[in-house]
Amino acid sequence: MSASNFNTIWEDTIYGTGNHLNKYPFDNVVTFIFRNFPRNKPRNEIRILEIGSGAGNNLWFAAREGFSVTGIDGSKSAIDFAKKRFEEEGLKGDFLIGDFTNLPLDDSYFDIVIDRGSIVCVDLEAGKKAIQEAHRTLVKGGLFFFNPYSQAHTSFTSGQLQENGQTSNIKHGTLVGVGNISLYSHRDILDALPTDKWNIQSIKHKEFKEINIHQTVHAEWEIIAQKI
Repeated sequence: MSASNFNTIWEDTIYGTGNHLNKYPFDNVVTFIFRNFPRNKPRNEIRILEIGSGAGNNLWFAAREGFSVTGIDGSKSAIDFAKKRFEEEGLKGDFLIGDFTNLPLDDSYFDIVIDRGSIVCVDLEAGKKAIQEAHRTLVKGGLFFFNPYSQAHTSFTSGQLQENGQTSNIKHGTLVGVGNISLYSHRDILDALPTDKWNIQSIKHKEFKEINIHQTVHAEWEIIAQKI
């Protein structure tokens, strides 16, 4: 996905208008970090990268817990919000405006890389590039938390699947209004995490059903993969 396409949706119509500037972390990110951070060194030496960090809400939590954090996002408004919040609260963190398919970051630097619903904003091939970049920047044995949406999602069945793997013209579900989205099958996940690069430690599929007139389903994957 080009920077211009990203900005049209997330910068111009979402973050730039004050929407989705979340203040608090997602519970699955909190759980993942607390269960999996390295125990063999001090927290301030444990480096965490979030790709598609948005307003910095997940990294806000991690910084408060003493970890060293870095975030990258294509939205200037989101990055500015995160920087200002960290400054006001006396927290340390590095925030960059950039493309997570081409990270301006060093090889083998981070202990943990997090993606919570951001890689889905690009097509499947670009998603593979983003995951390759996560792999490059992780230390050997480092962990990647990959949290894409699933094809069991109502927004997948209510949209139109494109040749590049993205779903467009979404009519129903929780992903209306966020542009084209890649919703992953089990095969897509395995293709994106080749076994010569990753040791997949856990794959979970979660579905949340809204019991209303539309009977909508929010479905997502939670994958923990270790760099070989």
